[in-house]
Amino acid sequence: MQRYTTATVLEEPITPPVQVNYTKLLINGQFVDSASGKTFPTLDPRTGEVIAHVSEGDAEDVNRAVSAARKAFDVGPWPKMSAYERSRIILRFADLVEKHMQELAQLETWDNGKPYEQALKAELPLFVRLFHYYAGWADKIHGLTVPADGPHHVQVLHEPIGVAGQIIPWNFPLLMYAWKVGPALACGNTIVLKSAEQTPLTALYVSKLFHEAGLPDGVLNVVSGYGPTAGAALASHMDIDKEQCATIGPLIVPKNRTSIMQSIVILAPTCYFQSIFGFYVPLRSRAALLQLAFTGSTDTGKVVLELAAKSNLKPVTLELGGKSPFIVFEDADIDRAVEQAHFALFFNQGQCCCAGSRTFVHESVYDEFVEKAKARAARRTVGDPFKKGIEQGPQIDSDQFEKVLHYIKSGIDGNAKLECGGERVGSKGFFIQPTVFSNVEDNMLIAQDEIFGPVQSILKFKDVDEVIKRANATRYGLAAGVFTKNIDTANRVSRGLRAGTVWVNCFDVFDAAIPFGGYKMSGIGREKGIYSLNNYLQVKAVVSPLTNPAWL
Repeated sequence: MQRYTTATVLEEPITPPVQVNYTKLLINGQFVDSASGKTFPTLDPRTGEVIAHVSEGDAEDVNRAVSAARKAFDVGPWPKMSAYERSRIILRFADLVEKHMQELAQLETWDNGKPYEQALKAELPLFVRLFHYYAGWADKIHGLTVPADGPHHVQVLHEPIGVAGQIIPWNFPLLMYAWKVGPALACGNTIVLKSAEQTPLTALYVSKLFHEAGLPDGVLNVVSGYGPTAGAALASHMDIDKEQCATIGPLIVPKNRTSIMQSIVILAPTCYFQSIFGFYVPLRSRAALLQLAFTGSTDTGKVVLELAAKSNLKPVTLELGGKSPFIVFEDADIDRAVEQAHFALFFNQGQCCCAGSRTFVHESVYDEFVEKAKARAARRTVGDPFKKGIEQGPQIDSDQFEKVLHYIKSGIDGNAKLECGGERVGSKGFFIQPTVFSNVEDNMLIAQDEIFGPVQSILKFKDVDEVIKRANATRYGLAAGVFTKNIDTANRVSRGLRAGTVWVNCFDVFDAAIPFGGYKMSGIGREKGIYSLNNYLQVKAVVSPLTNPAWL
């Protein structure tokens, strides 16, 4: 068995030249200390060492942020500004980001562990493109004039929903910021955003650039902090009109927590915890969070949805977990399919909600595919993500690192064949060898659970009907990949799969205009594209009588 042949020897980590200048809370256009004066460390996943100490927001800070956002919406200039002027501010912001791409990519890599080249050349350009896209939408949101059956004039208005609460995850901090902040601002809303406690730095940096671009005070507020404090206070606030949230990974109990309930509080920070979990978050304002958006694990999303309903019934957008099938048919270009399947799983250290984590391969080409997939994984370079040529950096933190190793052990114990990898790389930081399992069965944990790490599971199938049925036999439905040269097969399978996105002969193709979201327990609603605007708009019908109209 070839376990792993190219594990990089980790050298002294490269120190990025970027300075960490923004670590305080951003409330009403100003960087301020938390009310408690507390801070928390954000860690370098390459080493586990502290990068910086960030202000730790709690209920009082959320109250201040929501009050600022409410005032900016009710009496401030943002929703009353012409859509064209809002568009110009968003465009100026995108231009500023382009000028600061290197610093932002360095911060993203330092705080998250993803390869610097990936952050700089793929994610930052897409971040800019997303804001260009939503700037273009700002002055194209309009209503309708609807003909009625009688003498009435009917207008259908599309109005901003109000104050949006947003929680973004740690796997793509900047891109998730763009997915949520872009459409909310284009529609004229104001925002209170909580970044993931693992990766708070870039949200603060880009929000500072937004104010340099002319964003009015109070329109965009950023509170860093933990779930039981900042997250719970945000979610339970009665002055939030919409909640949009994102957290990552299945529900686990962190090492320093003693109960499942505490874990839910941590991983589902946008819920209303005061009655269910036995602690009270004081509400000092009658303002209501009216919209909630969430991206992350399905278990956490279920808690968010239930508790949002028990609060002020604010609408919730959920982009949740996945266990996406990647299906390789017998007529596929095997070399290309191997490379795309490798990319679909191992990209971003495997920390993608839509990762192609169930690789189904037709029995006639299975053995060839497994050998080539094993060889490709063994060639994957693991090491300091600031080093040129490195494909894979560390997992985000010790909890995720240990969870991935636990799933690898479960695969071995379940009699899947470990083709390569399976162990940590080095003795420092959170690096894991690219791991490939063959002879995986549908009932194994590695074929059912969202691992969120560099673990490829390869399964065998016989025919189209079988693979469609097995691919759909999951609680998830976020994405899928289909590799075949037969257009009839591609059409049949893509229509048969219960998934929000199906990539044919490609994977992870993201564009500002392409909607993204899931079927079943992978979420509610869609991000990106025109569909994302619906998350941040209210629909109002205005009816008035017509006297002797010339026409109806």
